[in-house]
This record gives sequence, structure tokens and C-alpha cells, in this order.
Amino acid sequence: MEDPWGVAQWFLQVWLSVVLGLIMLPSMFGLSLGVTGLYIKILVKILKWATLRIQRGQKEQHSPSLPVPLQNGIIQKEGGSMEQEMGDLRRCLPTASLVRGKFALSDAFYFYKKALESIVDDQVTQCFSSEELASWNLLTRTNLIFRYISLRLTIIWGVGVFIRYCLLFPFRITIAIIGITWLVIGTTLVGFLPESSAKNWLSELVHLTCYRICARGLSATIQYHNKEDRPQKGGICVANHTSPIDIVILASDGCYAMVGQIHGGLMGVIQRSMVRSCPHVWFERSEMRDRHAVASRLRAYVAAKTKLPILIFPEGTCINNTSVMMFKKGSFEIGGVIHPVAIKYDPRFGDAFWNSAKHNMVSYLLRMMTSWAIVVNVWYLPPMIRQEGEDAVQFANRVKSAIAHQGGLVDLSWDGSLKRDRVKETFKQQQQKMYSRIIVGEELSNSYKPSNRNTEES
Repeated sequence: MEDPWGVAQWFLQVWLSVVLGLIMLPSMFGLSLGVTGLYIKILVKILKWATLRIQRGQKEQHSPSLPVPLQNGIIQKEGGSMEQEMGDLRRCLPTASLVRGKFALSDAFYFYKKALESIVDDQVTQCFSSEELASWNLLTRTNLIFRYISLRLTIIWGVGVFIRYCLLFPFRITIAIIGITWLVIGTTLVGFLPESSAKNWLSELVHLTCYRICARGLSATIQYHNKEDRPQKGGICVANHTSPIDIVILASDGCYAMVGQIHGGLMGVIQRSMVRSCPHVWFERSEMRDRHAVASRLRAYVAAKTKLPILIFPEGTCINNTSVMMFKKGSFEIGGVIHPVAIKYDPRFGDAFWNSAKHNMVSYLLRMMTSWAIVVNVWYLPPMIRQEGEDAVQFANRVKSAIAHQGGLVDLSWDGSLKRDRVKETFKQQQQKMYSRIIVGEELSNSYKPSNRNTEES
């Protein structure tokens, strides 16, 4: 009995030494030993070889080439306005332009076409499904479209399963548990200190250290760009939202005051401990429904220029790393300086998108910890302020466009709440008004734009 017990003790000592000495200590100081970078480079070479091997195998079997996902969906859509597309349909008529008071039967084909496009490949639904990959990344859950797998590729896949589940996953879960435990204990202890600059400094140190440890628990490789534009105290940081781990990614490079709903269970324990040391803004469920109450609390927080920047995800839901959907205007009515941040994950190493309709939080985190790695780019954009004569809706759209452009994401005007809700009747009415203006021959230069009106209704 002594020999097995001695082996277990030795294994535990080696395990903790590796976790604490080679992973956690460097992460606490924001350092890297270069192991993760080397690991990513090896992965890139293996994935490139796997793609070439599959392509060669398909040629040998005279199979169709690898399907490459279309950038704009599975069908090609025209990008013109309602007036332009109806004008094209009317060209077969004697009058080639839109004439006041005239109705053409061909107008109906425009609405048929739009309806079929929405049924086959609407922009909203595809934003809430996992991003399509042009090549297999050797994860079983992404091998849905490939038919040919060579023997060597199968062996490499099996080795990858062993590495991810038997080596990386235990390390990652150990590091994550330590990081969350330290966060709860550290923030609770700091919370007993009297209000002072020393308490604020310790609070920021604890948050930054623990988030960096949790990021290492996901094997996250994060590249921060334009650090001179990092959010400053007294400002509002707004970012596109792909995953709950967006918070960990951003908080590993700076401290933020979180805004969100109060939860129960383990999440509630973490929230209560965090708010002891840092002025996070948590709301009860009833308060979240009161937009004015939320805005007033946030406005009071921003008025204190010495407090940490607020971190807000204006989309209100997770999008699949390909697009940016409508920003709720409430975040832009508060006032103050807006610090836009663009986040883009590399889907080759793992799908960071959280589809809450299919996976609960535990299942999602297990998928993250059994992926190859989390590779992400973060761009800090120059601060933006509301211009004279610009309303909150226009300001929100301007910020959203800047984030989409920097992150290489598709800028969509649709509301993310359509993931669960029906289209608002007001939006349908506005489409009807657009068509009526065409029929009566009114100018459409200042006509309704879905992105603006749809945002105002939120």
C-alpha cells in the first residue's frame, strides 16, 4: 500500500509544480514562456497538412472538392435598395422608371424573392449557428461535411483526442478552479479593507491576476492591438459579443466594472465576492426591465471620472464570430466617452461561440477546455464621443460600424433579440411605408433605414 501511495504523492507534487511554477506564476505577471506560441505554430502546420491530405484524397477518389462557405450565406443576395430592385423588375414594362401612382404586378416578385431568401438563408438565423470552416480542424464536432479521412489522418486525430482530453483538459480544469477560487477569496478579503487608494490597487491586482490565470486555463493566446487606445477610467467600453469568455479576454489586459444581472448559484457567489472589492453594477431581474432605472445608475457611475471603465456588450446576446448585430441605444444615452473594442476569434482552433439554445454553461465550458486552444485578436479603437446633432441611435450605429470594420465582421442592422422574439410590427409597417412612398412617387433620400428605426424600438 505504501508504494502506490508514494507514487500518487510524487505524481501530485509534479502536477502542482508544473501548474504553479510553469503556468500560473508566469500568467500572474502577464509573462509567457513561449510554450503556447510553439504549440500554436505546430497546430497550424498540422492543420495545413490535414487540409492538403483531405484535398489530395478527394482528388484520388474523384470526389467533389472541399466546400468553401460563401461569405454572404448559401445564396447570393443583391445588395440594392427596394427602389432599385423594383426598378430592375419593371424594366420589362414600357415605363422603365417608378411612376407616381402606378402599380406594377412585377412588384410582387420582389416580395416573393425576399420571402424565399429569408426562408432559405436569413441573416438572423445564420448568426446564431457555429461558424462554417473551410477545412477540418481535427475536432469531431466540426467534421460534418468531410467524407474522406486517411489512415494517417485518423491516427493524428486519435492522438489529438488523447492530448486534448487526457493531458490538456486536466491541466486546464485545475488552473480554472484555482483561478476562480483565488478570485472569490481574494476579492472577499480585499472587501474587508476600508475605502482607500490601497484597496483599489489591491482590487485591480486581484482581478487582473485571477483573470489571467483563468485565461491560461483556456489555453488562450491573445493578441492586443493599439494598446495606447485602451479604455480609460470614467469611460464606457463597448465590444462585440461572441462568448461569456469575452470578459476574461478583455479583463486579462485591464480592469473593468462589470454590468449585468444578479444570478444565483456559483455565479452569484462570484458576483457577491467581486462587488465587495470593486464597484461592479449588478441589477435585479426587475430592474433590468426598467430601462430608465438602469440608465440612471450607469449615468451616476460614469459621472465619477475616477472609477474603472464600464464594460458593456450592447448586442445583448452572443453572435457567432462572423457578424455584429444591432447595438442597443441605451448604452449610448448615458453620456461620456465610448471606447470601442473589436474581438475576433480564430475558428481554426476552436469554436468560441456560445449557442445558449443548444448548450448550457457547463457544457459550453467543457467544449472550450477540450478544444485545441482559444486564439483571439483584440483591437482597441480610438475613443468616440457623441457628435453635435447626433442622436443615440446614430451614435450606436457609428460605433458598431467601426467595430465591424476593424474586426473584419459583417455589419448587420438586425436586432439580436430576434433570436428568441418575433419581428416587431413596427418594422413591418415601416416596410409597407417604404413601398407606399415608391408607389406615390415620393423621394426616398430620407426614407426609412432599418438599422435606425429598428434600433429605436429596442
